[in-house]
Amino acid sequence: MDFAELLSSALEALTLNKLRTSLATLGIIIGIGSVIALVSLGQSGQQSVESQIQSLGSNLLTVMPGSQSSNGIRTAVGSTTTLTYEDAKAIVASTQITEVENVSPELSRRAQVATGNNNSNTQILGITSAYQKVRNIVMNSGSFISENDNIGLSKVAVLGPQVVSDLFGEGADVIGKNIRINKISFRIIGMTQSKGGSGFQNQDDIVFVPLATAQKMLFGVDYLSNISIEAKSAEVMTKAQNQVGYFLLARHKLSDPSRADFSILSQADILGAASQITGTFTALLSGIAAISLLVGGIGIMNIMLVTVTERTREIGLRKALGAKKHTIVTQFLVEAIILTFAGGVFGMILGTVISFVISSLINMPFVLSWSSILLAIVVSGGIGILFGWYPARRAANLSPIEALRYE
Repeated sequence: MDFAELLSSALEALTLNKLRTSLATLGIIIGIGSVIALVSLGQSGQQSVESQIQSLGSNLLTVMPGSQSSNGIRTAVGSTTTLTYEDAKAIVASTQITEVENVSPELSRRAQVATGNNNSNTQILGITSAYQKVRNIVMNSGSFISENDNIGLSKVAVLGPQVVSDLFGEGADVIGKNIRINKISFRIIGMTQSKGGSGFQNQDDIVFVPLATAQKMLFGVDYLSNISIEAKSAEVMTKAQNQVGYFLLARHKLSDPSRADFSILSQADILGAASQITGTFTALLSGIAAISLLVGGIGIMNIMLVTVTERTREIGLRKALGAKKHTIVTQFLVEAIILTFAGGVFGMILGTVISFVISSLINMPFVLSWSSILLAIVVSGGIGILFGWYPARRAANLSPIEALRYE
């Protein structure tokens, strides 16, 4: 019997009981679809996180205040007040630091912002004009904070689109209007373009004010929350990090790096950590989804065992007419492979559609993982062979005489 006859015979056998064939295939469809959808959504989430981190700035280094110990208890990084505006100015002026493009000193606090009867608790960020370059800020309308605003302690503000929506309504023209921050009136001079985000990391839910105004008029402090630094290129980020680190150690009169009262975070480190977390989560979800593939494979084996039982007399007749064992094995294997391959194709379509719909609903980029699709094809074929082998061998080992007597 050639392959065309085997294929024709297998298709004929499968179409005799369409409902049972469909139910057997359903397990594979759900398994393959789940794996593809979850892998695709995991990669979409990873790409979304990476794009949000990269939108914060290119080649970014962030200098954070260090931690401190009190009665043997060590506080979290960033809990001290060891960074000042003078540190940022010194980094800019230093001839030792050659791989830094821009330096942005920042003071971050949360405060109540109000206008008329509307108010919102949001992040207030005191910055200089360098922030726009370091953090890739694009203006939607108006202008950004200037150096003159800092020198003159100007009470001006630039709003993120979320703040505009909360206080004035969607699409409102806010340039020239006033808001109150801690009961102090500020004039709005600009609105930034949307960057997205959520919670405390929402880049659209920020009010930018001059750093000097934030320090002296709003919060009454002389320290910084952090210093953002843009390296000249991705290739020199490590060198820039070392230059800034050793410079601040010398400036703070610290000889032992382990006792540094600051820490420097690299954008590459943050991206790596985020990718590792999302990758692990995706692998975990894919592993859970793969269980349904195993269940689907067992379903295929059960259906094939039932088929062998129902076709015992047919198998006996074939063997009595001279059919060899490998022919019987091949026939039942082809039937199992057709079942799983068909399930794999429909599963790929289902998984792709599900991932596209969910990505669109939660506003994430749609990423189609070709590796998972290739894996689905290989796995569906492998399941057909693995779980079809035992029923096929059982059919091939039937005694012709006993099979013909079977009722």
